[in-house]
Amino acid sequence: MSGTEGKVVVITGASSGIGETTALLLAERGAKVVLGARGSDRLAALAARIADAGGEAAYARTDVRRRDDLSNLVKVACQRHGRLDVLVNNAGIGPISPLDDLRVEEWEEMIDINIKGVLYGIAAALPIFRKQGFGHFVNTASTAGHKTVPNQSVYSGTKFAVRAISEGLRQEAGDKLRVTIISPGFVRTDFVEAVTNPELRAQLAESREKFAISPDAIARAIAFAIEQPADIDVNEIVIRPTAQG
Repeated sequence: MSGTEGKVVVITGASSGIGETTALLLAERGAKVVLGARGSDRLAALAARIADAGGEAAYARTDVRRRDDLSNLVKVACQRHGRLDVLVNNAGIGPISPLDDLRVEEWEEMIDINIKGVLYGIAAALPIFRKQGFGHFVNTASTAGHKTVPNQSVYSGTKFAVRAISEGLRQEAGDKLRVTIISPGFVRTDFVEAVTNPELRAQLAESREKFAISPDAIARAIAFAIEQPADIDVNEIVIRPTAQG
């Protein structure tokens, strides 16, 4: 099955930003989306918005730090639609800071969400994909997974890990499964608000206003990868503002 029409797509981190925008776009193009995030109210509002526009959406409160939550989210998709075509491992956080700040709890949260959350998603969907004989992982990394800079070392480390895990998965997947890495640059989302270092937060907010791109651009990139024929594997898309160094 090519295109998005009728495909069952699970999206984590779906209540805002890239995840929310991707859900809206894919539903508009005929996908049956199953939404996961920690904010149940926002998920319910998004699912209602999709339904009002003639789309089809289900949701389940999902904390990607909990393996059972990912398993349940995938189960909702399979019970409702009988299969799973795509898992978009999109949930992620980036409270960047200098290592000297010793924000160890934030380091641990980035590892738990950005790395372990992706692994839990793979663990939930891979057996289903194997049994079906088809399936597509779309894992959100970052341009920070290609190049690190001061203050981003832990965040960068988690995104380098997502790229390594995804490429290893691709090599193990064989000719029936597809794996795509999406590496966004600076996107206009609430990413900045998670930064607890006040100086960095102010710098990032200023940069966001100057040149960050809309999450629509990332949603279109995800849709492009999903829409390809089953024998075409788009391995990675790097998408950033032209003004980003």
